[in-house]
Amino acid sequence: MAWLSNQTSGSDFILLDLFHSTQVPWVLFTLTLLDFLVALFGNTIIIFLIWADPLLHTPMYFLLSQLSLLDVLCISALVPKMAVDFLSGDHRISFVGCGFQMFLFYLLAGSECLLLAVMAYDRYVAICQPLRYPILMRPKVCVLLLLVTWLGALINALMQVAYSLSLPYCASREIHHFFCEMPALLKVACADTSQYEKGAYVTAVIFYIPPISAIVGSYGRILSTVLGMGSGQGLRKTLATCSSHMTVVLLFYGAATAKYIVPKSYRSPEQEEVVSVFYTIITPMLNPLIYSLRNKDVTRAFRKVFRM
Repeated sequence: MAWLSNQTSGSDFILLDLFHSTQVPWVLFTLTLLDFLVALFGNTIIIFLIWADPLLHTPMYFLLSQLSLLDVLCISALVPKMAVDFLSGDHRISFVGCGFQMFLFYLLAGSECLLLAVMAYDRYVAICQPLRYPILMRPKVCVLLLLVTWLGALINALMQVAYSLSLPYCASREIHHFFCEMPALLKVACADTSQYEKGAYVTAVIFYIPPISAIVGSYGRILSTVLGMGSGQGLRKTLATCSSHMTVVLLFYGAATAKYIVPKSYRSPEQEEVVSVFYTIITPMLNPLIYSLRNKDVTRAFRKVFRM
């Protein structure tokens, strides 16, 4: 690690990229870059289709466009920096740059966490209270719900960053992670962080309880309503409508739970890095594929806009 120590200057941190522990770094780098391009292209197409097709100007697709925007911003905040570091061999990131990257990550990931709950609520209103849907999900309400997700995520991000960057850090500032994420940053702090880690765990649980409760409650009511109708066709239609969102929820919350809810004694640093890769790089690529492949409206809009 001497080459890393020689790069350190002032208050810079050193990020270990994803590729340092593999024997084929260029292969992994190429796959990561392709993933980034697919995520960027797929989510941009989703946003464009929803903007271009008047039939997709509904609350459900407005929220979907916001999910795609979050995915574009999140992956763009991480992968370009990783690519520059790998190609240049300079893995430094300034103290301010590290704080800003961490702030962006927690803001965007937190917003997506809350947005998925809003999307579940939208499906609940559409299926269980269809006559009131135009009122309960009118444009002003959608914008207000969106602002609440950003505000909640902003408060959480500011709390995480303010404490993490107030700690004293050791002379060796090698962060064994591919971006500035709070758990990895705490490992290079020259202070006892055990109490903060317990507090962060409690905060994570509290932050996840409302959206998870909203999602479970919404889909519980949806299932109860559809089963009460006694219609097999209605159940199939409901599953077709909600399956894409449920798949995205399982992917995102599954990875987030493994990272922030499961005690760290049950996972190794390598497993933590794999989980981080999943919800920061892989999931943004999968989300547009899930929605485009399983959504007839998006497929129809694609064929209409591109004349296929």
